[in-house]
Amino acid sequence: MAGKRRAASANDLQEGLLMAGLGAHYSARDIEARILAAIRAAGLNPEQHLSPEELGALDHFHTGGLRASLELLEVAQIRPEDRVLDIGAGLAGPARLIASALGCRVDCIEMSPDFCAGAVLLNRLTGLDDRIEVHQGSALDLPFPDDSFDAVWMQNVGMNIADKQQLYGEIYRVLKPGGRYAFQEMAAGEATTSYFPLPWATDPADSFLVSIAELHAVLGKNGFVAELFEDTSDAHLNAPTADAAPSPLTLGVFVDNLAQKAGNARRSLQEGQIRLVRGVFRVQ
Repeated sequence: MAGKRRAASANDLQEGLLMAGLGAHYSARDIEARILAAIRAAGLNPEQHLSPEELGALDHFHTGGLRASLELLEVAQIRPEDRVLDIGAGLAGPARLIASALGCRVDCIEMSPDFCAGAVLLNRLTGLDDRIEVHQGSALDLPFPDDSFDAVWMQNVGMNIADKQQLYGEIYRVLKPGGRYAFQEMAAGEATTSYFPLPWATDPADSFLVSIAELHAVLGKNGFVAELFEDTSDAHLNAPTADAAPSPLTLGVFVDNLAQKAGNARRSLQEGQIRLVRGVFRVQ
C-alpha cells in the first residue's frame, strides 16, 4: 500500500442506510439503568470500584466472551507503553482488560451511542476512565491522525462492514510503522449463512462475511504481514462451558433475544456456514 491516506467512501448513501440498520440492531434503550440494576442484582456495589473480571460476562460482546479476549491478549504482544485503539468496542470490556492488565492507554471507537454510554459508565465504575477514552464514530472514518497507535484491537466487527478495503485501509493508516493489528473475526464458511437473527445481524442485509482466504488477501493488499492467522472454529466449539451459577450479569442485559441469536450463531458454526478466525498482523 503506497503511502498512508484516508480513503474516501465510494458509497456514502449505502453506508448511511447500513449504519441506520445497524443502529437499530445495536440499540439498547436505558442501558445505564439496565447495567446498574444488573450489577446490584449480582450482589455488587456500583459505589465501590469493580474489577474488569467481575464484569467479564457482561461486557465482552463477541464469540467466546472474556475467554476469547484473554486468548487474544496473550498473542497480541501489547506492551504497557503502547497506545491501543479498540474498534467496535461495544461496552469496552476488552479495553478495560487491556488497560487493567497492562496499564496502557486505550481509545475506543464505537458506532452505537447506547454502547458508548454504557462503556463510559463501566469505565467510571472500574476506576479506569483516566486510561480509556470512548469516541462515537465509524470504523470507516477513524477520527485519528496517521501513525497514532502501536496496536489496533478488533473483535467480531468486520462482519457488519461491506467495504473491507476501506476498513483495513483505515486501520493501516492509524497504525505506526511496525504496529500490530490483533483481531478475532467471523468469516464465511462453505455454505450460505441462513439462520437469522445472529448476534451481529438481524437479517442478511447487515451481514458481510468473506472467506478466510479473502480476509487474508485484503489484509495483505493493505500492507499487512501475518504473524499469526488461525482458524479457531473447532477449538471454540469444543471449549468447555462454565459451570458457574447463573448471574444477572450477562449479555442479555443489553442484547435482545440473546438465546436465539447465540443459538443461531452456534448452529451456523457447527454446520460450516461461518468460521471463526484469529490473527495478529503487522504493518510493514
